[in-house]
Amino acid sequence: MTYSVAVSGASGYAGGEILRILAAHPDVEIRTVTAHSNAGQPLIQHQPHLRSLAHLTLQETTPEILAGHDVVFLALPHGQSGQYTDALGDTALVIDAGADHRLESAADWDTFYGGDFHDPWVYGVPELAVAGAKQRERLVGASRIAAPGCNASTVSLSLAPGVAAGVIDASDIVTVLAVGPSGAGKALKPNLLASEILGSANPYAVGGTHRHIPEIRQALAAAGASAETIRISFTPVLVPMARGILATSTAPIAGEATDAEIRDAWEAAYGDETFVQLLPAGDFPRTADVLGANTALMGLAIDRAANRVVVVTAVDNLVKGTAGAAVQSMNIALGLAEGTALSVNGVAP
Repeated sequence: MTYSVAVSGASGYAGGEILRILAAHPDVEIRTVTAHSNAGQPLIQHQPHLRSLAHLTLQETTPEILAGHDVVFLALPHGQSGQYTDALGDTALVIDAGADHRLESAADWDTFYGGDFHDPWVYGVPELAVAGAKQRERLVGASRIAAPGCNASTVSLSLAPGVAAGVIDASDIVTVLAVGPSGAGKALKPNLLASEILGSANPYAVGGTHRHIPEIRQALAAAGASAETIRISFTPVLVPMARGILATSTAPIAGEATDAEIRDAWEAAYGDETFVQLLPAGDFPRTADVLGANTALMGLAIDRAANRVVVVTAVDNLVKGTAGAAVQSMNIALGLAEGTALSVNGVAP
């Protein structure tokens, strides 16, 4: 069976990455692409790297145009998906790459986003530990999927194995992330200009204000941490690379956990996974190694002097962080081979 697909926000970074992956997917037909201010223009004008999709023209983003497809991807700014998802009740599978359906708590939504709160959907991080299983099981046959925030899924994947195994203490998590500006989208903003970014590193959303914090708390609670005790110090730093996240996350060692028990927790969680890979002891990833890949590479260190576990994880924020996770979740929901159209191989140099 070939599934018809519509992609909204197709002129942006996330929408373009979804299209790049789907263009190589044997089981889908990209039938419709939509945008807002760019509607009426050729897709190729905004995504010149997508040569195989040069025949497509951006249409207006309306429920009527998005309806009638087997799968709809919404790659819209936060707060804009809900108006369309409410009107797509007859669509078999809708995947939101924005934040509108990620959070379970209306209070968290009001605090970190504001505006109308929409019901949470199945979270699109298949490898994430949840209640003694994996999120993958919840994605089978799902009709509504919330793709993750790129920083949130990177940190959650980094720490969930330790939480689930009880070898780290989630009450004192510290994470610092080097992130590329493509995670902020294509909108023109002075702080994202090349002249502001090149040759500089710039922290942002410092002091517990980043919107991905409640998403991380929610994921770690699902992995087994007490929601009331989870504490996260989260500091993202904008660095001059177009793509990529390098997240360094630390947490105290719980109780009398041994070095072997700690490493075993991550090896057990990801030993059989294709797209989340724990590197050998002493090795740590580079963002260059995951460029263009749907892979999260992870290095683990045990700092006994500080009594903390240190996890360093690299992802491509536009692939494993967003579009790749969305397509991987689609594959699972539709009963297709999970890795269809997704690669573990990066691009180098």
